Amino acid sequence: MNEPQPLVKLYDGWDGHQTSLVRAITPLTRAQLLWRPDEQMNSIGELARHISLGRLNWFMRMDAPGSADLADLIDVWEEDGDGNRHIVESAMNITEEAEALVHWLEISWQMIERTLNGWMVDDLGQSYRHTWNGDVYDVSRQWTIWRILSHDIHHGGQIALMLGMQGIEAFELSGLFGHITLPPLADTPAGERK
Repeated sequence: MNEPQPLVKLYDGWDGHQTSLVRAITPLTRAQLLWRPDEQMNSIGELARHISLGRLNWFMRMDAPGSADLADLIDVWEEDGDGNRHIVESAMNITEEAEALVHWLEISWQMIERTLNGWMVDDLGQSYRHTWNGDVYDVSRQWTIWRILSHDIHHGGQIALMLGMQGIEAFELSGLFGHITLPPLADTPAGERK
């Protein structure tokens, strides 16, 4: 019989992207966090806030470990026409301070980490009901986790681009695309090139 595998094995490397995000945001000034190339675009601070709160919105829907405790820290919510609760992101005035943004990236990551360590691969098929545009969906944990992983990567890429536009080096996030976890070195017989 196969031993159950925790999700952290399946999603190995996501933690590296998280680390790259935190390292890119940590040294930024208020002006760098608020800069936007166009009035219609989000700032780096808004994108970092959106990553954190997007994680919570979706993990809360599947009742992930730690999501209820994290949701208790949010003061302002709104309900859409389908009855879904959403965080009012603009009510969280954290976009101007790197320290506050990093704090939310870290505590939302702790929720993800608890989930990846606590749930097993066999748990990915479990689902919950979610209504969107009047249709009721049977949403799996796999779908939700993939949604948030791709959400992190997408917005992390936007942050990397905006840092580059400001002339700010964030090599892990831009040059390595947040993929900073190296595979193990191969064993090589004596005389072969590594």
